[in-house]
Amino acid sequence: MRASRLLSILMRLQKGQVTAEELSKDLEVSVRTIYRDMDHLSFAGVPVYADRGRAGGFQLLDGWQMPVTGLTTIEAEALLLSGMPDQVRQLGLQSAMLSGQEKILDTLSAPQKDFIGKISGCVHVDPVSWFGAEEPAEDLRELADAVWNQRKISCVYESWRGEVQRELCPLGLVVKGGKWYLVALAIKACSEQGNQGKDNVDDVRDDAGDNAGNNERIYRVGKFQKVSVLGEGFHRPKNFDLVAVWRKAVRRYEANIYQDRATLRINEEGLRQLPRLGEPVVRAVMENKPEPDPDGFVTITIPIETLQNACADILQLGSNCQVLAPQELVDEMKDTVRKMANFYA
Repeated sequence: MRASRLLSILMRLQKGQVTAEELSKDLEVSVRTIYRDMDHLSFAGVPVYADRGRAGGFQLLDGWQMPVTGLTTIEAEALLLSGMPDQVRQLGLQSAMLSGQEKILDTLSAPQKDFIGKISGCVHVDPVSWFGAEEPAEDLRELADAVWNQRKISCVYESWRGEVQRELCPLGLVVKGGKWYLVALAIKACSEQGNQGKDNVDDVRDDAGDNAGNNERIYRVGKFQKVSVLGEGFHRPKNFDLVAVWRKAVRRYEANIYQDRATLRINEEGLRQLPRLGEPVVRAVMENKPEPDPDGFVTITIPIETLQNACADILQLGSNCQVLAPQELVDEMKDTVRKMANFYA
């Protein structure tokens, strides 16, 4: 989100000179995006200038400080999420966000207020996927409170094995595609050593060392049946990085969900419809797209889940595609098509 990125840049500039390349690497955007962000900061009245040369970079005018707005801690937290108003509402931070925005607007000049008003009226962020819906997350506020205050929770969770009871150390929240997820450590991963002299606070043991992310588990917030915030606290692992842990979990999920591969003979129309099968399928085909045969078909290999899921997905391509392998999937396709044909016989 540009708003949070501009704030990050501004906070970094207050520490001293920084290059566009350094900001690009830290914020994971292109150098060109950083230059555009600098233009936006300058237009908004921030006295930022660039020094040319090998030792150059961006810096603020000597003595300039970000205006004091009187923001409370909760208002500042809410503003960092202001690009996701629905998620702010779910977290119970809407009033804090509006109050914080009003305080910031009070520090701006009339032209700056007009410009911000134009931007907010021209840009809308909709984080929910097409035909998706915002998943109910009744326990989200309690979970968020436990994350903010580093309090252990006791919960009943609906897993694929049925309802299970857990005690967790909640480390962070992630929202993806309109659904909330909790990153947490099971209570057994909380060290019961070194607790002397502390009031009901345990240290979370980071057994993974440099490979942090091996102990954390991902829980879908909508599947919590009951959540109770305990009075017992814990200390987060020193090297815990929520973004890194989440990205690692996503890569692991995407790698594990596709257990096999299928060979297809597909025409140009089928290739155009291929995005229906998901981004990993499209990516696999684009990496090695062969030349078509005289009939206009190409032979491709795609990743698949179970035979049943693969059959259902490939049927979406209709007569634009033929399964060549594995034989088990060919048989599954034949059996399904035969049953469908019987409905129309």
